[in-house]
Amino acid sequence: MPVDTFAAIDLGSNSFHMIVARAGDGTLQVVDRLREMVQLAAGLDAAHRLDEATQQRALDCLARFGQRIAQLPPERVRIVGTNTLRQARNGAAFLERATQVLGHRVEIISGREEARLIYLGVAHSTAGSGRRLVVDIGGGSTELIVGEQFEPQQLESLYMGCVSLTRRFFDAERIRERALHEADLSVRMELEPVEAGFRDAAWDEAIGASGTIKAIRDVLVALGWSSGDIPREALRRLRADLIDAAPAVFGERFGLARERAAVFAGGLAVLHGIFETLGIECMKVSDGALREGLIFDLLGRVQHEDVRDRSVRALAARFGCDEAQGGRVAATARELLAQAAPGWGIADEEAARYLDWSARLHELGLAIAHNQYHKHGGYVLASADLPGFSKTEQALLAALVRGHRRKLPLDTFTALPAGQAERGLRLCLLLRLACVLHRARSRQPLPALHLQPGERELRLGFPAGWLDEHPLTRADLAAEADYLATARCRLVIDE
Repeated sequence: MPVDTFAAIDLGSNSFHMIVARAGDGTLQVVDRLREMVQLAAGLDAAHRLDEATQQRALDCLARFGQRIAQLPPERVRIVGTNTLRQARNGAAFLERATQVLGHRVEIISGREEARLIYLGVAHSTAGSGRRLVVDIGGGSTELIVGEQFEPQQLESLYMGCVSLTRRFFDAERIRERALHEADLSVRMELEPVEAGFRDAAWDEAIGASGTIKAIRDVLVALGWSSGDIPREALRRLRADLIDAAPAVFGERFGLARERAAVFAGGLAVLHGIFETLGIECMKVSDGALREGLIFDLLGRVQHEDVRDRSVRALAARFGCDEAQGGRVAATARELLAQAAPGWGIADEEAARYLDWSARLHELGLAIAHNQYHKHGGYVLASADLPGFSKTEQALLAALVRGHRRKLPLDTFTALPAGQAERGLRLCLLLRLACVLHRARSRQPLPALHLQPGERELRLGFPAGWLDEHPLTRADLAAEADYLATARCRLVIDE
């Protein structure tokens, strides 16, 4: 497969989507699209666990997708799970099975990160200028975004979608007027906390992006009530037309897939509520959405325009991190990584990036309190909305900052997903050494260091006599060796 080929898979609550595209001259040429209505959200039981039948249906779909991306390198593929996998209590176990089937890592993203990526996909796929309100209705969540050009400015992810509302309010026999009224009220209640902010955002046009919105548009066109957009009055007429309709009969009438017809009423209730609440008169429909956003985000990473770098810089500035100190620790950590990488098998650029990000954020917690500031920093990083980072990536970054000083928290690393625990621990050992070596915050460069890694051992060599001239550094290294020993790691100093 050509090296300029990228792939993205969106494990949505209603449908799984895959897009394969080729990049060139600042544009993307889509070479393949696959979509299957897995209806993951319908497999959540009362205890928020995915049942085995739904998991198997999802894995069978991913096995088919996996054949298409088997030859792509990991840095050219991104696979994300959204609302249902955010909720599922056995989501981590399912992700391990999905990763094995696909041969690529699967990540869960936050609602706001999902919204950011949706906006990116819409902005690259839709002509126009000015401020845009973008709406994406999924199976379990709905994303609202206001942005301009390629920059989202206001992001929300709400817990309502076509599958979840259908399960709550509608049955398979007939769409009742009372059920529509109750669904409308539920949507308005969900929108209430964000209504004022989105009404005041002064957007110029509204754009919809999802299978639900496309299906509604297609039905309106078939009825002759629209020429391609979704007018408010036509949406009201469609809602009235649904009363007393049987979903299966309605679906046959308009050629909707059985799975889409089954959740059509829930999706219409969400969209109607958004129109009425936010005062939308007409909505355009975009072909681009989350998977296109994933592709453009991947393309940015390859071209060194990684939004994660911007997120780290913004967070460091917000919490007043010492930029010079962070830079010194980062440079030394990268130097140590270059020496440890061959023996440890972590010679990839992504490992270097995590060391750089964690070094620049390792003192973030000082803005809260000096006492146990590493714990404060780890908590902030685990809890914050960080554009560009998946939940897994954020957990690794938080673990590095949490573990950069004092007692080494092995349980924090063993809690990371499979394949990340040992890698994260090794990166943390390098970060800890870099922090110790720069504890004096001196601008003087360090001497040439020689690092030899072992399984759970680091042997660090200094030029003869240097530690005699820097007794505090020798004492700091001795204290670090004691901390590591309690975590069954060994630090040996050669001088």
